[in-house]
Amino acid sequence: MPFTPFHLGPGAAMKAVGGRHFSFMVFGGAQVLIDIEPLVGLIQGADILHGPTHTLAGALAIGAVAALTGKPVSEFVLRLLKIPHQRISWLASCTGAFLGTLSHIVLDAIMHSDMRPWRPLSSSNGLLDLVSVNTLHLACLVLAVFGGTVAAWRLYKASRQRP
Repeated sequence: MPFTPFHLGPGAAMKAVGGRHFSFMVFGGAQVLIDIEPLVGLIQGADILHGPTHTLAGALAIGAVAALTGKPVSEFVLRLLKIPHQRISWLASCTGAFLGTLSHIVLDAIMHSDMRPWRPLSSSNGLLDLVSVNTLHLACLVLAVFGGTVAAWRLYKASRQRP
């Protein structure tokens, strides 16, 4: 299923580790961009849902688009919604975008038999069934809890430091 929320778990953990050098919003946008191809394939009833966008080359290309568009779009949306935020740096946009697309193809390669992440260099997928889908989803959930816990702790600490 495109746009799975499980892909956001690793992003939450990356945000916890990367802090201001990682944009979770751009990461999420990259997840959506890379899954446009499978969505179109589902609508059209295609046999192969994970094609060129779900290769290393595709992930890098979509990551570049997400990095360039993610910063201005994310900042616009945050301003529009009147959500207080720090400025998103280009570094944060790039790390969010490229870690978003690259982690996406790794996760999908583990669970989707039509994935060929190294194409055109190779038609193999050595990651397929590396772990069960349930284990993969559990790992993503654990990473989400870790990221959420760190974010909550940081908010708590910041609120205690204010006069």
